[in-house]
Amino acid sequence: MMSKNNTNGRNQFAMLTIDDLVPQDHLVRKIDAALDFEFIYPIVEATYSNLGRPSIDPVILIKLVFIQYLFGIHSMRQTIKEVDTNVAYRWFLGYSFEEKIPHFSTFGKNYVRRFRETTLFEEIFAYILEQAVKAGFVTEDNLYLDSTHIKANANKHKFTKEMTHDEAKAYQDELEDEINRQRIEAGKRSFTLSLEREVKLKERKISKADPESGYYVKGEREKQFAYSAHTACEDNGFIISTIVTPGNIHDSQVAFQLVKQSKRLFPEINCVVADAGYKTPKFVHFLTHLNLRPCLPYSRPKGAIIKNEFLYDEYFDCYLCPQDQMLDFSMVTRDGYREYKSNPKECVNCPMLKKCTKSKNHQRVITRHVWGDLMDEAEHLRLTDRNKLIYKKRKQTIERIFADAKEKHGMRWTKYRGLEKVATHTMLVFAAMNLKKLATWLCKGKKPLFFGQKFQNEVDKSCSKLGITNLEQLLSTV
Repeated sequence: MMSKNNTNGRNQFAMLTIDDLVPQDHLVRKIDAALDFEFIYPIVEATYSNLGRPSIDPVILIKLVFIQYLFGIHSMRQTIKEVDTNVAYRWFLGYSFEEKIPHFSTFGKNYVRRFRETTLFEEIFAYILEQAVKAGFVTEDNLYLDSTHIKANANKHKFTKEMTHDEAKAYQDELEDEINRQRIEAGKRSFTLSLEREVKLKERKISKADPESGYYVKGEREKQFAYSAHTACEDNGFIISTIVTPGNIHDSQVAFQLVKQSKRLFPEINCVVADAGYKTPKFVHFLTHLNLRPCLPYSRPKGAIIKNEFLYDEYFDCYLCPQDQMLDFSMVTRDGYREYKSNPKECVNCPMLKKCTKSKNHQRVITRHVWGDLMDEAEHLRLTDRNKLIYKKRKQTIERIFADAKEKHGMRWTKYRGLEKVATHTMLVFAAMNLKKLATWLCKGKKPLFFGQKFQNEVDKSCSKLGITNLEQLLSTV
């Protein structure tokens, strides 16, 4: 039998409190129980005067921002509209039914007049991370690195072209010293690379709307102005640090600073996990210098007869081709690569010549970086049991963080312009994500699993699914 509902309930009177209307399992209750926002007062105290009329509580301002980022609301204007009608949000702010919510421009004015160019948001991020550390949820074994692009608030068709200096490359001085040392050993003159590097110019596209963004091009993807959020996290998915740069800065350029920043916070980190974009000789040399274990993936070589088919003889410092011909050392290039060249007289009659090289003089050239021995060690570590299982966790940690940030917390694009504002936006998104995870885990009474346990549990779980008994059999299926 069909029934019809009437609307008399709209005018019903009831004796209720806001607390009665907020579900016990609502996220705002978990956050309120997990974090005491009183820590905000001493941070912002210096930005307020002792004279004049009372201001809006700074904790209210920060909580409004967290409501926006926790629930993926696109603007502060829309956040205020949501708070007006959402009982849970009012409860979180401590507002009654009758109290008027601050105007949407209030936070923006306070940001410009008080919070801009302060360390408020970095300190909020650090405090939340500290609570996660105290709860035992943050591990210090493995560091996962990656970056994601945030679309800038700029028209990609409106730009100017300018000649700008190339970015200074990290560890360039050490590389130059090694290049010159090896050239002198080989009887060659040394390079004066530093002077040449200072005058290098490159044409770049500069956005008219947001000059601090970078023109981003990668493969078949859409070309656009963007920013890059270079981010590091640990095994449980808590974000440890982030650095925001223009979108045209390569991952490997920022990785050095990101690792140093994370290492200062957590000195016990012993392994760095990253994708193929970070697999460069400079970065591997940097990790080795810090006694950090690199966990990097396989990089597919290009060409018909790939370099991996040539055997390097360390004792004689030469390469042997698949036809047992020797490629002797020739020189060290300005880019830091040792060149090994074949004998054209022997190559001209080789049955694999057309597949091996397209050189007019029938000569094959193999290059090996001056830090090639470190790259060989990184490749050796890639094949170890530990690295295989650690690298698989990237999709559960750093890749999931970026997916959640973009889908649930509004980080796919930014409405702000300028590096400082975008960095603040990104920092608050990651602070909200850390807070959400911390509050949820504390509410569940979750006990942390550190890497030793997690490693063994992962092995046991995978073995039981496949019906096998040990790690060796498991790795044969990877």
